[in-house]
Amino acid sequence: MTDLRITQLDSGLTVATERVPGTLSVATGVWVGVGSRDEPDEVSGVSHFLEHLLFKGTATRTAQDLSRGVDRRGGDFNAFTSKEYTAYYCRLPARHASFGIELLGDVLTRPALRDADVHAERQVILEELAMDDDSPDDVAHRAFAAELFPGHALGRDPAGDRAHVQAITPDNVREFFERHYRANTMVVAAAGPMEHDELLALIQEHFSGVAPGGSVPERAQPGPVGGGLAIDDDSEQVHIVMGGRALPRTDPRREALDVVNHVLGGGLSSRLFEEIRERRGLAYAVYSGVSAYADAGVFQLYAGTQPEHADEVQGLLLHELTRLATDGITDEELDIAVGYLTGAFELGLEDTGARMGRTAGQLITTGKVRPIDEQVARWAAVDQDAVRGVITDVLTFDPVVVTVGPTE
Repeated sequence: MTDLRITQLDSGLTVATERVPGTLSVATGVWVGVGSRDEPDEVSGVSHFLEHLLFKGTATRTAQDLSRGVDRRGGDFNAFTSKEYTAYYCRLPARHASFGIELLGDVLTRPALRDADVHAERQVILEELAMDDDSPDDVAHRAFAAELFPGHALGRDPAGDRAHVQAITPDNVREFFERHYRANTMVVAAAGPMEHDELLALIQEHFSGVAPGGSVPERAQPGPVGGGLAIDDDSEQVHIVMGGRALPRTDPRREALDVVNHVLGGGLSSRLFEEIRERRGLAYAVYSGVSAYADAGVFQLYAGTQPEHADEVQGLLLHELTRLATDGITDEELDIAVGYLTGAFELGLEDTGARMGRTAGQLITTGKVRPIDEQVARWAAVDQDAVRGVITDVLTFDPVVVTVGPTE
């Protein structure tokens, strides 16, 4: 059994602590409710830029102090930027938990954000973008998002693009931090064997400097989808991404869509894997996936195949999507999918980092944490009627198709 407690401090900061007896680590994370969709167009990529800069040091610690301090204690310290939030986390042996909380508090409330660091880290981010551009599957997924949400911030890559990264100034970064990194838009979560009162006292102490106030920016709804794209690239494979809009994060049909996704391309027993990889040998990587945002969602299929098989594989992806819409799924497929979703979910929660991330992610996006038993029950309750309904409502679109690879 675990024990999750949620406290809102006088500053407005939300703190969640989960005692997980028997574990040896404490995972602490700070989720900030601003991401790439919340950036003004002229500084797109600034959330990711800021995420990088918070590792460059604070008023009292250098970048080397941060990295060496974590390494000396055998821990992990990292961050990522998504379209609707930015996350920073540290996992350490429980005996060093106070150091991790102190470190995150320092980084999130007193970053240096020096001009010289902005100019130096700009080159690192440009190298990151170049690395992604050398991965045609990444290019395909980025292009697909841009076609699915044309002219909208959800279609942008969180890392930004070269032109905007080149143009972002130190003042842009500092202004973004001061506007958005505030108590009302932050969640601090910790999971491990320590008592609640001890964790809460440490967080109160080391996050006392967080600026009060703050709110999530108003978000524009996405407009119509685009028409697809074929990008010529001198690669060994053609990378195919197809799909359409799906359900927002809080839609009650999400669990039924999870089941349908698993049947189509979510695991080793899925239709895409068995038909395209196992039976025909036409791809190594082939799958489907679901993403969800505050007001929209994505359902997509992916396969990478040699150019001479590209038309056949694209036809098979479309055939399986169409067959799903016309025939639904079998009772056995439903049973397998529910078993996988519930079991994998429970196994994943054996890790303190996963528990902390789930708690922080749900609090920053929905304002509450769904109990584990309730989430398992929601998947277990999916029946054929729910499956047929979500297929009819969500998966009868004309798919947007993006390909990257040799066009001849």
